[in-house]
Amino acid sequence: MRILIVDDDPKYRTFVARGLTESGMVCATAPDGETALERLTKESYDLVLLDVMLPGLQGWDVMEALRARSNNVPVIWVTARDAVDERVKGLRMGGDDYIVKPFAFAELVARIHVVMRHHRSRTNLSVGDLEMDLVNSAATRGGQQIRLTRTEFGLLRCLAENAGAAVSRAQLLQTVWGLDFDPGTNVVEVHIRRLRKKVDDPFEQPLIHTERGAGYVLEERG
Repeated sequence: MRILIVDDDPKYRTFVARGLTESGMVCATAPDGETALERLTKESYDLVLLDVMLPGLQGWDVMEALRARSNNVPVIWVTARDAVDERVKGLRMGGDDYIVKPFAFAELVARIHVVMRHHRSRTNLSVGDLEMDLVNSAATRGGQQIRLTRTEFGLLRCLAENAGAAVSRAQLLQTVWGLDFDPGTNVVEVHIRRLRKKVDDPFEQPLIHTERGAGYVLEERG
């Protein structure tokens, strides 16, 4: 599980990153909103721990920008701001949970797992006019059925679950093929080409985009 910790307190970032790493997670950090958005554009994460009060772009701005880009990465607010109206605002903006500092570390870990279970249990995904039925492994675009192999569906699902963010070749190899090493073949590129022929070529606007040096992004662009 890849976690992005966004907070302007370096001691807090180090403390949380160390604890989550010891819990078996992979952590990256960002000291401000601009850095967080840059990381979330170039890299793929399973969950974001986001503070409200940040230098430059505040947490509210980061969340608004993410959802505007159709990036549905789960977000847990972790902040000292405990007013009820701010908790409600954070959840209404698209946050999955809201934790007030100071907190028990065990509670943070438990809430991360709860949010991830909920996120993974979703039965449908949508990006633009693309709809995916995860229960029946079915996909449609503009109401038209798209026939996909099991591997192609898994590849499209990985991209859809990280919509708006670049998914690296290494992550696709691990998620879709279960490989934690590079086999030295062009298997990813071959399947991306096949997927584009089915998902993009019959339609006016492409959804699958290549980000040079970063990976592939599934999103609707104007």
